[in-house]
Amino acid sequence: MTASNPAVSPARAWIMAARPKTLPAALAPVLVGTALAFHDNAFVLLPAVAALLGALLLQIGSNFANDYFDFFKGADTAERLGPVRVTASGLISPSQLRWGMVAVFGLAALDGLYLIQIGSWPILAVGVASILAALLYTGGPFPFGYYGLGDIFVFIFFGLVAVCGTYFVQALHLTWPVVVAAVPPGLLITAILVVNNLRDIETDAKAGKRTLAVMLGRAGTRQEYAILIVAAYLIPILLWLAFDYHLLVLLPWLTMPIASKLLGNVMQKIDGPSLNATLAGTARLSLLFSLLLAAGIVIR
Repeated sequence: MTASNPAVSPARAWIMAARPKTLPAALAPVLVGTALAFHDNAFVLLPAVAALLGALLLQIGSNFANDYFDFFKGADTAERLGPVRVTASGLISPSQLRWGMVAVFGLAALDGLYLIQIGSWPILAVGVASILAALLYTGGPFPFGYYGLGDIFVFIFFGLVAVCGTYFVQALHLTWPVVVAAVPPGLLITAILVVNNLRDIETDAKAGKRTLAVMLGRAGTRQEYAILIVAAYLIPILLWLAFDYHLLVLLPWLTMPIASKLLGNVMQKIDGPSLNATLAGTARLSLLFSLLLAAGIVIR
């Protein structure tokens, strides 16, 4: 498949590069952070919207960067079981995707300028760190996604940083309940990465990409997925018992049947299409869980 293939228009190729199915990972933590601000009488609309826009841009920029750098590092081969990568398939040239990265991260920086005016240097530090993390996940001299560190960085930036940052730009301070509530989105979004890396174990290993899944093997990676899912459902109990949130903070438990089915798929399926479906399902779970958690949090 090449860029001239009439079956894939340029617009469609850029949408594929943005990976829309991963965008719930950007939306979920912002919903939780905003709900926490609303609960604490600190909700402010424009910073909340700017936080959402920034999260979406960083997610898209990260997807562009991963596609670009994985191509040059040889991780995207014909044996790969995941969705089409636009650079490796010739749908978008490396130079075009590089400029796409520049444009997306540039827009994220512009969005960040507004948030920096509100939150001062902590937001500047978070913004710079987020862009660097997106680039260094697969780029640079020490791409941490290639050395088993991707999972922890995803948890930190898509969980703790995203939720706490969203809350901070509205309330201008942090509390322990906010930090605790940031954990479930981080765990579930990390679980998305775990499915991705479980699917790609063989091809990543051949390319020298030592993800945590490559290090743990299939059995260990499946156990990691189970731990992340189960732990996410335990945190609302802590919010209810230790921080006196309403019992409705347990609303995410309504998604347990979905989580159980996804867990069963991870434990049993090894083929690419099945794991691709489970990856998308885990992304949907992270969003639905976060929506219900946010709904439970706003109840006082």
